[in-house]
Amino acid sequence: MLKKGIIYGINGPVIYLKGNTGFKMSEMVLVGEEKLVGEVIALTKDTTTIQVFEETTGLKPGEEVVATGDAICVTLGPGIISNIFDGIERPLDRIKDSQGAFISRGISVDSLDMEKKWDVTLKVKEGELVEGGTIIATTVETTAIVHKSMVPPNISGTVTFVAPNGEYTLKDTLVIVTDTAGVEHPIGLMQKWPIRVPRPTKNRYPASMPLITGQRILDTLFPIAKGGTASIPGGFGTGKTMTQHQLAKWCDADIIVYIGCGERGNEMTQVLEDFSKLVDPKSGNPLMARTTLIANTSNMPVAAREASIYTGITLAEYYRDMGYHVAIMADSTSRWAEALRELSGRLEEMPAEEGFPAYLASRLSKFYERAGYMENLNHTKGSVSIIGAVSPQGGDFSEPVTQNTKRFVRCFWALDKALAYARHFPAINWLTSYSEYLTDLAPWYRENVGENFITCRNQILALLNEESKLNEIVKLIGSDVLPDDQKLVLEISKVIRLGFVQQNAYHPSDTYVPLEKQLKMMQIILYLYTKCKELISYNLPISTLREQGIFEKITSIKYDVPNDQLQLLDGYLEQIDEFYTTVKNQYI
Repeated sequence: MLKKGIIYGINGPVIYLKGNTGFKMSEMVLVGEEKLVGEVIALTKDTTTIQVFEETTGLKPGEEVVATGDAICVTLGPGIISNIFDGIERPLDRIKDSQGAFISRGISVDSLDMEKKWDVTLKVKEGELVEGGTIIATTVETTAIVHKSMVPPNISGTVTFVAPNGEYTLKDTLVIVTDTAGVEHPIGLMQKWPIRVPRPTKNRYPASMPLITGQRILDTLFPIAKGGTASIPGGFGTGKTMTQHQLAKWCDADIIVYIGCGERGNEMTQVLEDFSKLVDPKSGNPLMARTTLIANTSNMPVAAREASIYTGITLAEYYRDMGYHVAIMADSTSRWAEALRELSGRLEEMPAEEGFPAYLASRLSKFYERAGYMENLNHTKGSVSIIGAVSPQGGDFSEPVTQNTKRFVRCFWALDKALAYARHFPAINWLTSYSEYLTDLAPWYRENVGENFITCRNQILALLNEESKLNEIVKLIGSDVLPDDQKLVLEISKVIRLGFVQQNAYHPSDTYVPLEKQLKMMQIILYLYTKCKELISYNLPISTLREQGIFEKITSIKYDVPNDQLQLLDGYLEQIDEFYTTVKNQYI
């Protein structure tokens, strides 16, 4: 029998029920005559507190609340990829078809299309022993993704029925598994999973393989591992969303889950329009064929914003269990934290720093800890990488969300307002950013890219750090008093900044750069530095070297050498040798 309660009090998205309702913690409930979706968040013997994921305007005391008996769950099955959902996995396209452009309250639609027939190939036989995670069937979900339907993690036993290959809907039974107690479990293409519970795995692997993004400052200076965590903090207009768009387009993950959490509606519209037009450069398929979007814009109910992060990570874990590498773009975790703060205030909880709840750190850690490179229950390997944008008010990195995020991520890509306003993209500050994955990934770089990749990277970063120190002196007393070897550091660092670190997202050869080209570019810049240093040691003034135009020529490599003609890079070493010989013969 369904348990029921009566609304006693309403405070924004939080409602209270009097008496012992018999509801369970984290249970999903339907609120009022319009059956708004809610979740039980606190229980005492006298009061039940519920957060509602929809607008509560017009709700009144005395209306009925009905328990569903289940936690807030997502529906998992074919049809997730290339779809766009709200924060509680309601498909926005289907809502638009039935309701128009504006979402009305209490609307109930299936998360996935229950009528569509999928061409299914069964992978198990009668009499076979199966356990949680065993792949029972495959379906071509999109041109890029083969969906692997699995036994739910809590079921194991013997297969007693297998349907023939053919076309089935999500409701159809494909396999029946009988457990040791003789209970039959019908399994189809679809399963449900509570969003706040991580999906189980067999083993967690250490970071050993980079998530290749094609962005030089990330791949070379501050790499992230597959299954790693990264944070992109930055003030308004510094390029958080654009950086995440670039990563979503180019990183070598199999699947992208893009969570627009509390972001402006026009930004999510841009994502939709851009991604639907883009072609995946690796496969030639549309980019949306490996992307799912969760749009919970700033004008949507605040409680659903809090749930959207968990909805996204659960979808990602489901595809990880199939053996895919999934990258999550969470934009922005600050908006999610603000939703926590608002709900905490409504619940009259004791505020901590800047009004955020005391459990902010633990919620952030629970989210980021769901990333990882895993051995799944079916012995496949997959990963979930989380890249979360942080929007500190006024660009103040000392505020609680940025500081607590910093504790739980191993990559910190700090965006800089000055770089952004100078049209330097990506506007990641190389002095305040860091990656703790570098030592873990060094063996992979040595084996797959080049022995001296990490050495070159360290030299490039050392030159940029030295430039920063010299700029402090230049600000005080001008550059004329610097000796020529220090002027050379400034000149080479300018080549590094403009020719290597800065990237043009709209240039065909520069929007994505393979690791081989990144290494060659570093080697050419450092070779130029070595040769110029040698010439300076002969007391040649830096102005003489500047006159030759070699610095501008090396800076323009990123545009002049297409990614499919890397052999042209060898010619630049010869040009540096010619430059060296010419200058030496002419002036020494």
